[in-house]
Amino acid sequence: MIEARHLRVLRAVAATGSFSAAARELGCTQPAVSQQMKALEGAAGTPLLIRTGRETRLTEAGRALLRHATGILAGLTAAEEEVAAIAGLRAGRVRLVSFPSGSSTLVPMALAEMRAAHPGTRVSLVEAEPPGSVEMLRAGDCEIALAFRYPRVGADVEASGSGAEWDDLVLRPLLSDRLVGVVPEGHRLAGAGAVGIAELAGEPWIAGCPRCRGHLVEVCESVGFTPRIDFATDDYPAVIGLVGAGLGVAVLPELALESVRVKGATTLEVEPAVRREVVALTLPDLARVPAVAATLDRLERAARR
Repeated sequence: MIEARHLRVLRAVAATGSFSAAARELGCTQPAVSQQMKALEGAAGTPLLIRTGRETRLTEAGRALLRHATGILAGLTAAEEEVAAIAGLRAGRVRLVSFPSGSSTLVPMALAEMRAAHPGTRVSLVEAEPPGSVEMLRAGDCEIALAFRYPRVGADVEASGSGAEWDDLVLRPLLSDRLVGVVPEGHRLAGAGAVGIAELAGEPWIAGCPRCRGHLVEVCESVGFTPRIDFATDDYPAVIGLVGAGLGVAVLPELALESVRVKGATTLEVEPAVRREVVALTLPDLARVPAVAATLDRLERAARR
């Protein structure tokens, strides 16, 4: 097999005209140069050099190989420099997928820190709710997926299989996000401060993404009623707007409320208390990529704040 180190020796011998001069240029011994040239000729299966007295000339095969060696070594040098730049966070990219409330709260701070610390690393963002975002990660469409999941209600977690949902991924816990009730300002329970979710049994509901709607139904059914969901939207400002207009009640994560102006609505603590687990996910091999690891660190730091 022809190796890059052999091609470098061939190039040095061709440029200097002798083994001894090539050895001085490469910083090694003349026997080492001779040994590597012998190995290269063995791999090529034909003589590459003609030695006449003190003169060393390339054979036709040697000249052909030298022409290719120039391009091969130039390409290898470029590849080494590009990889070194990526490893040193001077270049590279990270594609991030996040759910909307994560995009508006955790992501901006994390990406601003990444850009300040590593301006050569490009981080892009698209939005998707789990499990779609996790499917994108597994399909190779991103390097990091922000996701969340709710605790199972009234079911054996191991039996349901939810504990194995992300077992094949590297999981970086970010925060535990509490859910709060949202009712119109003039609602009969607006001043209660805290309510049992069963007290909202007869209300029209405004629900969020499919995963959030499913969890809402589970929680309500665990206390004896099925919610009447009149509106469903992934847009949290729309949820607040609908609640503020008196069209129903909702349960939202606190993270979603951080970037939304709550107008015409009041928030309440609800029982049973529920928190969703917010995490950053990546693939095991990607977790070792410096730009991915640095982005995960910044997301974790943003969550702590």
